[in-house]
Amino acid sequence: MFYNAKNTNIKIGNTDIDYISFGKGNRNLIMIPGLGDGLKTVKGAALPIALMYKCFASKYKVYVFSRKNHLEKGYSTRDMAADYKTVMEKLGIVKADIMGISQGGMIAQYIAIDEPELVEKLVLTVTLSRQNETVQKVIGSWLKMAESNDYKSIFIDTTEKSYTEKRLKKYRPLYPLLSKIGKPKDFSRFIIQANACITHDTYDELEKIKCPTLVIGVDNDKIVGVNSSEEIAAKIENSELIIYEGFGHGVYEEAKDFNRRVLDFLSL
Repeated sequence: MFYNAKNTNIKIGNTDIDYISFGKGNRNLIMIPGLGDGLKTVKGAALPIALMYKCFASKYKVYVFSRKNHLEKGYSTRDMAADYKTVMEKLGIVKADIMGISQGGMIAQYIAIDEPELVEKLVLTVTLSRQNETVQKVIGSWLKMAESNDYKSIFIDTTEKSYTEKRLKKYRPLYPLLSKIGKPKDFSRFIIQANACITHDTYDELEKIKCPTLVIGVDNDKIVGVNSSEEIAAKIENSELIIYEGFGHGVYEEAKDFNRRVLDFLSL
């Protein structure tokens, strides 16, 4: 398949984890997606994800891990990090660069805090280390929508809060169609993961992160708040901060130079 992209999964405990891999490089890069994973795992998405991140394929063997398919009530971002340690061991990954996006960044923080020997370099994108009014309000509203089985409202509100007006003008006419695609059979995974987001707190432990770290934020983040990236970078000694102006939470999809800047950092 293109870029050697593969869809697969791996057994963990009494359940399994969907993941994809692509690339032929001699270094490992692990990507951890955000809360949208609670609605749909990466199953079947190997080719589009490989195309989106094709610039990493020559230097890296890239892995994109979903959360477990069956989550326990009270499952935390720290628990998720512990699961990824187990998966890395099962796959024989001794060390990797790790990029976490949104909730994925929360999980990545815990991997670097609890298992520093596993992390070569760290990229934390549009994420937070402690709670604020914005994330509590936004994810709290999504939880109510999920409890009401209202996927359409979750989809539209997430989209509106993630992208620039330029992209939203293209998406809005498609809302009636797009909001019907991808609705989960039930919202239990999403609800558990959303609760993990609004209880996440690594702020007082960030000093434990010693690996080179790139923190990427935006000046108009309507989901995790506008100062969250600055807070993280200020607490991690060996860190670099990039703030994109004029972008929202979906910067990793919209900013044309996003992948290049990440790859430049990882290549240093």
